[in-house]
Amino acid sequence: MTDTKIIIVTGASSGIGGAVAEQLAADGHHVIAAARRTDRLRDLADRVTGQGGSIETRELDVTDRAAVAGCVDAVVDAHGRLDAIVNNAGVMPLSRLDALLVDQWDQMIDVNVRGLLNGIAATLPHFQRQGAGHYVTVASIGAHQVVPTGAVYCASKYAAWAITEGLRIELDPSIRVTTISPGVVESELADTITDAGAVAAMRDYRAAAIPPAAIARAISYAIGEPAEVDVNEMIIRPARQR
Repeated sequence: MTDTKIIIVTGASSGIGGAVAEQLAADGHHVIAAARRTDRLRDLADRVTGQGGSIETRELDVTDRAAVAGCVDAVVDAHGRLDAIVNNAGVMPLSRLDALLVDQWDQMIDVNVRGLLNGIAATLPHFQRQGAGHYVTVASIGAHQVVPTGAVYCASKYAAWAITEGLRIELDPSIRVTTISPGVVESELADTITDAGAVAAMRDYRAAAIPPAAIARAISYAIGEPAEVDVNEMIIRPARQR
């Protein structure tokens, strides 16, 4: 590939984020894999470089606005540009509203919504200065439907969808905007659930999960299209999920 892009992937330490980082590096891009768990990032970097890919890692908490801005500015300083950001970091501690797990509500809002906004705020000045860039938001099927125990999570993902769609409408067409809404995917997201009822419901719900590589391929496609093609939104879910 001759069109090598500089791409930040947040939440890259596992699941969809890790698969996206591996896929984009295999496509020939230079990936900046950002996440909190540096040990996982080191393992990811070893896999990618072992396969001949180009990657660097950065410790990052997307809820820290200054840290996100610093990460983005450092990438632009080092490489002269930033071509895309995959805003993937997310959490999913599901529970019924009457469980009143308000700290977990706050966590989902902080990571899934404020984390996305922090990524947009940090990158938008660079994209506008360059006259080019690509936002990829990893939302969820939860942006399109609400399930029991998922009220706050689905609200956060609908917010991610709405923010990203608003971004697409407002920006100059030179900056592309894509929303990816995965269905049930093999990941560690369900491991953050502490509510017993939600754990039991999720066990059945996730019986037909697809691998994160399926989402990575969709993102690869969106990023790999020519500049005049803007892949606005994709929903990718198991064939058995209805």
